[in-house]
Amino acid sequence: MDKICDKAKEVERSINKKFHKSIWSRFTAAINDYDLIQEGDKIAVCISGGKDSMLMAKLFQELKRHNKFPFEVEYIVMDPGYSAPNRKQIEDNARLLNVPITIFESNIFESVLHIEKSPCYLCARMRRGYLYNQAKSMGCNKIALGHHYDDVIETILMGMLYGGQVQTMMPKLHSTNFEGMELIRPMYLIRERDIIRWRDYNELTFLQCACKFTEECAINEKETTSKRLEIKNMIKELSKTNPQVESNIFKSVENVNLDTVIGYKQNSVKHSFLEDY
Repeated sequence: MDKICDKAKEVERSINKKFHKSIWSRFTAAINDYDLIQEGDKIAVCISGGKDSMLMAKLFQELKRHNKFPFEVEYIVMDPGYSAPNRKQIEDNARLLNVPITIFESNIFESVLHIEKSPCYLCARMRRGYLYNQAKSMGCNKIALGHHYDDVIETILMGMLYGGQVQTMMPKLHSTNFEGMELIRPMYLIRERDIIRWRDYNELTFLQCACKFTEECAINEKETTSKRLEIKNMIKELSKTNPQVESNIFKSVENVNLDTVIGYKQNSVKHSFLEDY
């Protein structure tokens, strides 16, 4: 127990010292810039077992120690059908990092196992629904997900190149199916490379992925070939000749010039530039 406490304190110290600027400051900046947390909130911090959500849990613990106004936090883990080794790894990491998790079960993996068209999309939608439902049953009004800066810029390019639309991953949004519930992304401004540095500096091992379709990569730390990985590699190549390309992609959805947009959607209604021409 002493060894576990020492490790948790060591990890917390690294957030406050070595990664204060690259991780902690960006975490608090997102909370302030996008007004993610208000007094009286009860937030369900959703932990998948990967590096991003585990770091988010530690950041919330740190925030609670310095909170300027009262709010509550619950740390929840949904088991959608993990293998026994994957489930154990999540539990061991939570114990090692002193994160008091609540685990609940679902059968999502079995439900989408034989779906041929867009199983990942369906799985993600079902996961979100289960998380909202569990959070609401615990008296929470918000769920926090561990998406980071790189997820945001990759989503922008994926929408353009594979979806034929300009969209982004929002820092917060209201649930359409669970009244009074909201989703927040407090790691919105944190770079993935800094999360990896934090993980490796503290010699931690997390699930890479735990999907039934790609379970091997959860054990062997291999990445599967996907559209998102294609986009990730594309951005990496572009950054070699233009170091500003990542920040430019991010800023592009903050600086939309409607005077030069042919059409856009608002509240599911399509509009054309001809309306005001």
